[in-house]
Amino acid sequence: MTSQIREILPPATASAFPALSQLRPALVGTADFVRIVDEVQRLEGYRLVGVFDRGQPSALAVAGFRVHHSLSAGRFLYVDDLSTIASARRQGYARRLLDWLLDEARRLECAQVHLDSGVGLDRADAHRLYLNTGMTITAHHFAVPLRPAT
Repeated sequence: MTSQIREILPPATASAFPALSQLRPALVGTADFVRIVDEVQRLEGYRLVGVFDRGQPSALAVAGFRVHHSLSAGRFLYVDDLSTIASARRQGYARRLLDWLLDEARRLECAQVHLDSGVGLDRADAHRLYLNTGMTITAHHFAVPLRPAT
């Protein structure tokens, strides 16, 4: 296999943008993405890991994650983002990243790995991957958008 998994650290954060922008189309551009990740999310424990083809500057697939603690789950690794560029889908990259994340969670002595996923027919392949990785559907996730205070 010519691809390798490696953590994406500054100043290489931009190498995750092509893959993550497909999952998060509201991202306005590479510079804003790098600023948000490096100046906000990394300070909150966010980490990036990607699958790279030898000699290619951008990741084929990327996972963004962090470790949390809760009364219900204890210490757990939460997967914020998991995305593969369209031309590289169905080649096992997301599965390799999930396996890496499970190993990292064990290394960090986490009790569980959590991931939220949107619903809809367009998410069927992702859901099949999660279930085939041993994940189970354990909850409904509720959210309410708030308007900025005036």
